[in-house]
Amino acid sequence: MSKLLEVKGISKRFGGLQAVSELSFDLNEGEILGLLGPNGAGKTTAFNMIAGALRTDTGDILFDGQSLVGKAPWDICKLGVGRTYQLSKPFGGLTVVENVMVGAFVRTRSEAEARREAEQIVDFLGLSDKAGIDADDLTAVDRRKLELGRALATKPRLLLMDEVVAGATPQEAGEMVELVKLVRDRGVTILIVEHVMKVIMGLSDRVIVLDYGKLIANGVPRDVVNQPEVMKAYFGERYVQSRT
Repeated sequence: MSKLLEVKGISKRFGGLQAVSELSFDLNEGEILGLLGPNGAGKTTAFNMIAGALRTDTGDILFDGQSLVGKAPWDICKLGVGRTYQLSKPFGGLTVVENVMVGAFVRTRSEAEARREAEQIVDFLGLSDKAGIDADDLTAVDRRKLELGRALATKPRLLLMDEVVAGATPQEAGEMVELVKLVRDRGVTILIVEHVMKVIMGLSDRVIVLDYGKLIANGVPRDVVNQPEVMKAYFGERYVQSRT
């Protein structure tokens, strides 16, 4: 498989806090890569550097061989990197279809073409029966689907997904997991942050783990989850000692 994303030694400091330190990893085209770590591990900061919301202090980020460092978020989006956010914020006063059209305008200036694209995505997401309602009236899980739809409308090759099942019931989480798999089947490579370990384990081809801004594990889920450093990061030293 060819490398679509190459993260090379990126770092970010906020005053006295080293949020990310010399982080390096690759993401292959067609892969779902899970990004794990306890609260404050640096996951969102890493996301923000890849998406262009934050400038790296050191290192480089290559997307399909082209550096993203220093580029504006909208230019990175046009290159083919989409993103969803942990907190879904639809455009109130606009319908579900109109919200998705906002993403489609990254690729076209035609309102008719943007609407056609948005309607197809809304159907893919299973929201056709809600296409004409105000986005503010959606349930929390449907807002997450809408957030995903708006990102898909930008036609990304790489999609950065931030906690897609946060606040979802087990049934809703299962629906979102299946939806993510379908997105990958459409040819989209995925980097996903998720706190629900079970979701990441069942969804990812490979996972990487951050702790205090540093990469501590990289591999297939079943191997990574049992590494002492990972268990220590999540459950503490006493838990690791009790198992050994």
